[in-house]
Amino acid sequence: MAMETKPVKQKKTIVLPTECHTPNNHDLLDIYAKDMGCTNLTKNTIQNYRSCLKEFAAYFQHKSLLDIDIEDLKQYKLHLEGKTTRYKNHYAPATISRYFTSLESLYQFLEFDDYIEKNPLPKFRTRYLREYKKKHHRNGQSRRKLISVEDMSRLIHSILDPRDKAVALLLAKTGIRRQELVRIDLEDINWVEQSIHLKPTPKRTNLTIIFDDECTRLLKRWLISRENRLNKGTNALFLNERGGRLGRNAIYELIVKYATKVGIHNPSSHQLQDRFTPLNMRHWNTTWLLRNGMKREYVKELRGDAPTEAIDIYHHIDPKELKDAYLACIPQLGIY
Repeated sequence: MAMETKPVKQKKTIVLPTECHTPNNHDLLDIYAKDMGCTNLTKNTIQNYRSCLKEFAAYFQHKSLLDIDIEDLKQYKLHLEGKTTRYKNHYAPATISRYFTSLESLYQFLEFDDYIEKNPLPKFRTRYLREYKKKHHRNGQSRRKLISVEDMSRLIHSILDPRDKAVALLLAKTGIRRQELVRIDLEDINWVEQSIHLKPTPKRTNLTIIFDDECTRLLKRWLISRENRLNKGTNALFLNERGGRLGRNAIYELIVKYATKVGIHNPSSHQLQDRFTPLNMRHWNTTWLLRNGMKREYVKELRGDAPTEAIDIYHHIDPKELKDAYLACIPQLGIY
């Protein structure tokens, strides 16, 4: 008896496109932006990266980001340094470093997702950016400006607007970052303990900061003025002119404005020692607390720095001792 043979199942024919779509630069940056959302990068870092990469793509607007090579990177480095005839920008060394950090992150992603065969940035960094960094340090350009207690007093006293004055003093007395300051709400302040509870951020461990009587005076003067300001219902400690929460850029602009006015900031210079920004307030706070004898572990606690040694985990700082040390060491600026 002949065996029945089963009909052979025909494989489904798959029609492949004859030509694959290559994403343009705008598409690539959008894809990378979505990927950054899956990483541990902070929101501010992602915004900075996107801004740097958008400018990079605009510079090479007639060339695909997938075709960028070492020669292109050399050209862009010279462009940022102001050494080309096209758009003499002359960016600060720290800014140039940030641009290439964002580029390295982008091309690391493009290599990982097989858009390119090899990321050109590590090789470029080894050859060109390392020497650039060494030269930068030799020339002393990386040293951030530190002003005296007298100059800080002069800066604060030059500010007449009660909001701006309170912002500047709070930065100087606490050493907090702009992003930490703008997120402070009215209910975060403990007037009895003279402390503020900050919102959590990836960069900070200790969320409680301390302020002194001088800071109390200016903050309360600002709160009186705040009642007469336009307010769209926000509980933010500091308001902008439209009644919303004061932003990071506004804080940068107001500090630079007053620092320029008293002659401690040169807006036309890209040398760190000629500039004074909100980050200099943090630098000033840390340096003068240390110079006035505050223990390093206390300063680290106030800064919110992460423990660097295993023993730090077991070192529990008494809050009263910390506050007493702070009040003894924080410079007084003659504010009544």
